[in-house]
This record gives sequence, structure tokens and C-alpha cells, in this order.
Amino acid sequence: MSARIVSIGTALPATSVPQHQLRAFFADQPDTTRLTQRLIGAAFDAAGIENRHTVLTGLGGAEDGVFVGEGARLLSPTTGTRNELYRHSAPELAADASRSALTEAEVDADQITHVVTVSCTGFFAPGLDFRLIRDLGLPETVARSHLGFMGCAAALPALRSAAQITAADPDAVVLVVCVELCSLHIRDTADSEQIVAASVFADGAAAAVITARQDLGLPGGLDLERFATALTDQGESDMVWTIGDRGFNMRLSAEVPRIIGREIRAAVDRFLGADPAPARWAVHPGGRSVLDRVEAGLELEASALNASRAVLRDHGNMSSATILFILRQLLADPTVSGRIAALAFGPGLTVESALLSKTR
Repeated sequence: MSARIVSIGTALPATSVPQHQLRAFFADQPDTTRLTQRLIGAAFDAAGIENRHTVLTGLGGAEDGVFVGEGARLLSPTTGTRNELYRHSAPELAADASRSALTEAEVDADQITHVVTVSCTGFFAPGLDFRLIRDLGLPETVARSHLGFMGCAAALPALRSAAQITAADPDAVVLVVCVELCSLHIRDTADSEQIVAASVFADGAAAAVITARQDLGLPGGLDLERFATALTDQGESDMVWTIGDRGFNMRLSAEVPRIIGREIRAAVDRFLGADPAPARWAVHPGGRSVLDRVEAGLELEASALNASRAVLRDHGNMSSATILFILRQLLADPTVSGRIAALAFGPGLTVESALLSKTR
């Protein structure tokens, strides 16, 4: 039997900020030129986002003295300070998403045999995998793996790892957990690429329970049929994630949507082969322009990306966690059945693909 996603749980930080409020916050920073204000307005308005969540309470209007100072001035804490907030906040968010997934799956914590964690926005050890075992009361014998710094595409390799684990051990029950605190790395800048990053990235966590066992938990779910990875001929320098002294530095050039638009047809054709294209797609929304390019490049019906656009609109780009938010929406939608193709894009430029089938 193939592995199946039994359930997906999600969690969001308490601070919710409308996109227009964030646009005004960045545009009103001292020393911001009129040109930079125009760049901020254009980027935030074009993002296709209405609301985002963040662990930074200062972005919600409350001065925190670390990221937001007097007069709503954006401060510039060190990478160490940012990472300390990640160490404090990420485990709780990951645990909340995991509890939700376990409850919906009707699977007990002591039935989990493997944990695969995913994150690219912070580091610490003992890490998220260790904390989940302690915080959720998982067995101390749980086998643990971590996929770090793979960017927005990492959830699909994590699902692939879970499928490989269950193929090797048919009794395995795998908990895949993605948590990203992208807002920790915001900065006051006039750089157009940093402005684009600030206009789309947000915080969130998602977890999936995966097993090949049919006698365990809720019936049905999303069968994991197959996966593929492709490196594009271009883009190695267009989507880059590095560590700086004042947070992690995201390079996200305007070429990224265009590269995806040019490359996506060939990548998907290789992946699907002779199989017909599914009617439903779960596409990582790097931004509205990315979804537009995928829709045009694959000649999809507008409704094919409804779930992707809805998650982008309501939550923004939560890096690796985002694709699980989309799959959760499709899993919960009673009108969705049959095959679903998932696509996610990461540094490199990398295209990760998965073919799933929804069963009842």
C-alpha cells in the first residue's frame, strides 16, 4: 500500500496584520525616499495578499523594543537576537500544528514512530525534533530527521522522505512538521529585492500524519503516488538565502517568476509523462506573479489554483509550511476528488513535484 496523508494540522502566531498596515509601516520608516515608498507600494499592492501572521508583536502596533522602537521605527537586531526569538517561538508553533494533525487523524502521540522536521528560518540544538518529542509526549525511541535551509520547496522532499520511510517499514507512522518564522528577518532597506521579500513572507507552521497502514486513524486522505525534483537551467543566483549579521538575507530577483514561467512546462511534462494533467493543483505561492506564470505556462483553468491563491491571500508566503496549508484546504474540500499535482519552488532554482490522489 502507498503512504497516505491522514491529516494536516496548521498553526499561526497570534499577531495578525493586514497587508495595507504592513505597507504603511515600511513606507513610513524615517529616511525612506519617495522612490522607495513607490517601490514598497507597488510590491505590497501586487502581492495578492490581504493578511499575514507574525511572531513580531511590534508589527501589530505594539512597541517591543527589539524589532520595533519608539515612533514605530524598525530596529535592526543581530542575527543572534533573531535566532533566539526563533528558538523561543518555533517549538510552540510546531507543537500546536502537530497536536491539531494528531487530533484530526485520530492517532495517539505514542503511535508516532518517525518525525521529519523542516525549517529554514532558524537553528538550534537540541532542535525542533527533540522538542516535539518532549512537548508532545512522543516515544523516546522515535527516529528523527531534519531538512534545513532548503527554502520554500522543502515540504515536498519531507513528504517524499515520509513515503520512503513507510515503504521500508509498512508499520511506520510519520509526523512531518514544517515551521517558518520568516518575519524574523525583516529589515529597513531600499533594496528592491528585500522589499519584495518583505511584501510576501509570513510566519506559520503545518504538520502532516503519514502512514501506509489502513487500520490506523481516520480513513481516506491523500495518497502519495510519486515525486520528482528538477533543477532549472537558470536561477542559481536569482533565489538565494544566506546568513548575515543582521538576519538572513533573501535575494529574490524579478527574474524568478519569469524563470518559472519558462521552465515549468518542461518540468511538469517530464513529471507527469503520459498521465493526463489533474484538474486540481497545489502550487506554492511565492507571490501572485508566480501563480500567474504557472497558470499561464501550464494553460490551467483559473479554478485550478483557487486553493493556492486563497492561502496566499489569507496568510502570505510561509515558506515551506505553505504547501501543507494548501493541501489541507484541498483535503477538507468535499468537492475535491481524484488526483492533485503539487509544485513548490526553492533556491537553485529548484522545482519539487508530487502527485497525490484524494481518497475517502
